[in-house]
Amino acid sequence: MRIVTFGEIMARLATPGFLRMRQALPGDLEVTFGGAEANVAASLAMLGAEVAFVSALPKHAIANACVATLRGAGVDTQFVLRTDAGRLGLYFLEAGANQRPSQVIYDREATSIGLTPADRYDWPAIFDGVGWFHTTGITPAVSRTAAEATLSAVQAAKAAGLTVSCDLNFRNKLWQWDTAKQPRDLAEETMSRVLPSVDLLVANEADCADVLGIRAGGTDVESGQLQIDRYPDVARKVVGRFPNIRRVAITLRESFSASHNNWGAMLYCADTDEAHFAPTDGAAYRPYEIRNIVDRVGGGDSFAAGLIFALTTPELATPPTAVAFATAASCLAHSIRGDLNYSTRNEIEALMGGSQSGRVVR
Repeated sequence: MRIVTFGEIMARLATPGFLRMRQALPGDLEVTFGGAEANVAASLAMLGAEVAFVSALPKHAIANACVATLRGAGVDTQFVLRTDAGRLGLYFLEAGANQRPSQVIYDREATSIGLTPADRYDWPAIFDGVGWFHTTGITPAVSRTAAEATLSAVQAAKAAGLTVSCDLNFRNKLWQWDTAKQPRDLAEETMSRVLPSVDLLVANEADCADVLGIRAGGTDVESGQLQIDRYPDVARKVVGRFPNIRRVAITLRESFSASHNNWGAMLYCADTDEAHFAPTDGAAYRPYEIRNIVDRVGGGDSFAAGLIFALTTPELATPPTAVAFATAASCLAHSIRGDLNYSTRNEIEALMGGSQSGRVVR
């Protein structure tokens, strides 16, 4: 199945190692490229899927390098618009460690995708021969124009008969384009227009509360304490509000420190009213314990990519196997620096099978 993703890709400028910005500057920053929907596209391509990425970028050498990175991962970039309006978005990353959290600084004002109107994207041509469309709640947070383009995209995808997935991905710092509204209110208003066209919703342990006001009992994300057994009810409430959504996937991160997280996920299927958790010890949920995180940025994107890949691959498509594959893929992504998940299918399936020792493979 051919897959299309739509969103903004940026240059990522990260401090070396775990240095703080005031330690690293003046000095060198590591420049790579990333963005939620582009991360999903690249991960899918590296797993072997046929995938195209749609976006808008300026006409200059740095944007050329950005496109070349995606092509090098195997992503079809023919539908990336090159425009005279706007600039390349940036984000600056200071990686946290132990009890010090990571810090992200966005520089995304007046970017190309934020200025490109919905009618510039030729969705009939883009969706020709496509079976799946994916986007997130990040791109509509960039600007009113990007929000309208996202809405147009999901509606066109639905009208064309595609399966549509969306990762809520709430970013409080970005929802600023209507100063009359608080970021959470603006996000809920905007995403409530997008979600009626969505079949599969992906969220983390906090997104449903932040965007939709649907909470998992006494869960306290900041303390790292999650009431796992309450998340099927969260999914049911999402489906009750948006009956078109037939599957809800929620990643479950218990954050004990910036370097130590437990990681797992749930996939709820509305048609059977069943919730499937991963990983398990054969029966009970047992999250991956990640004690030495290399880079957690893009972890949710690697989960979304793994889930889409599994659901579009017949031998992986049953709900328990699909969520297990996605969770293992995103667990491995925590060991890789940068936004993109360079894990192979064989490595993911080995982890699913219990290979967690990290021993050298010779």
